[in-house]
Amino acid sequence: MNFMKILLPIVLLIISNCFMTTAWYGHLRYRSAPMWLAIIASWGIALFEYCFQVPANRIGYGAMSAYQLKILQECITLCVFIAFAALFLGERINLRYCVSFFLIFAAATVAFYK
Repeated sequence: MNFMKILLPIVLLIISNCFMTTAWYGHLRYRSAPMWLAIIASWGIALFEYCFQVPANRIGYGAMSAYQLKILQECITLCVFIAFAALFLGERINLRYCVSFFLIFAAATVAFYK
């Protein structure tokens, strides 16, 4: 299996998820902005997400199954979101969330276990 067909999709998915998380949750920091502006800004940011997500899945498919790509994407989403929520939104993580994330990562391990 070509290492780049695994590493490149991971890098692209990390970049994609940075845009996605910003599009989905960034507007929460600016709650006084009108809803229509939040929607338009989110759509504009999401365009860049797709510019990285689509190639990531195209390159990774074959080296990984579609199920594995999706599970990988969800784990990356959680990692990016944890950093985003703490650094951008100022939210604190607690034990309950840590246990929840651990269980999701455990499920991902099962998906990749041969």
